[in-house]
Amino acid sequence: MHAAQEVLLVEDDELIREATRLTLEERGYRVRTASDGLTGLALFRERHPDVAVLDIMLPGLNGVSLAGRIREESGVPVLLISARNDPVDVVMGLEAGADDYVTKPFDGPVLVARVRSLLRRAATAGQSADEGPRLRFGDLEFRPASLTALRHGKPLPLTTTELKLLREFAAAPGTVLSRDLLLERVWDYAWSGDTRVVDVHVQRLRSKIGRERIETVRGFGYKLRP
Repeated sequence: MHAAQEVLLVEDDELIREATRLTLEERGYRVRTASDGLTGLALFRERHPDVAVLDIMLPGLNGVSLAGRIREESGVPVLLISARNDPVDVVMGLEAGADDYVTKPFDGPVLVARVRSLLRRAATAGQSADEGPRLRFGDLEFRPASLTALRHGKPLPLTTTELKLLREFAAAPGTVLSRDLLLERVWDYAWSGDTRVVDVHVQRLRSKIGRERIETVRGFGYKLRP
């Protein structure tokens, strides 16, 4: 139930903050708000929300740094809110550990859909399951049923998004997966999204499972080397 899920919203613009809060509450979410990064971090530690929605341009502690601090402490999904003219900040935020982002100005239903998608992915990753089959790719082992990955026999600290991404690659080793296909399957985008989110998360995944494991096929996408 949405009523049991709590959103941390950190936005310094009062009008945007209140409008977004009302939109989320109308959909049944509980919303806790903060107007600066340091307060947002304290509230995150106090409330342990189900998802964090962070503006990038925040006083005190900006959204990129706040996303990084949250990711150091938790696997909670993080959604960034970005101005259209700061693509570098978006990439930095994704590299810091954010799962997705929306750009200003945004429609309320779009933000709600992104929040719902992040929560759905997190819930799926957290479901208990039998270990099931184990897929091996050199020193990498992936267990699709439980969404766990190991390298050299040691568990890998993958985020929910990275695990979902690895699941798609592991299901079709040697097959080229386009960025649009990954957006649809991993981020639940039924519409065209910014493929930078795919590129950044592939790079993060590579850094953890071995950079040579995922091959870039120029003009097409990526594939997992079998």
